[in-house]
Amino acid sequence: MFDTTQAALAWASAARQRAVRLYRESDPKPVIRCLAEQFGVHHEALRTWIRQAEADERHDRPTSEVAEGNRRLRREVAELRRANEILKAASAYFALVRE
Repeated sequence: MFDTTQAALAWASAARQRAVRLYRESDPKPVIRCLAEQFGVHHEALRTWIRQAEADERHDRPTSEVAEGNRRLRREVAELRRANEILKAASAYFALVRE
C-alpha cells in the first residue's frame, strides 16, 4: 500500500514524464519556461529532465541508471573511508594500551 510520500513520488514521476514527453513531441518546441509554469515546476528542473531523457537515449552522457550507480558507489566509498579511519584510530589506541 502506498503512503503519502510514495504516492507523491509516483505522481511527481508521472508528471515529469508527461512534461518531458510533451516537450519532445511538440513541433515547434515550446519555450521551456512556459511549459514549466504549466506544470508548476522550476524551468531549470524541466530543462534538466529533458537533458537527462535525451542522455538516456544517447551514449554521450551517463544514463540515469549509471548516474544513480555512481552516486551509490560514491556514498559507499565515503562510508568505507570513514570505517577505515575508525579502524586506524582503534588500532593506534590498542597499540598504545598494549605497551
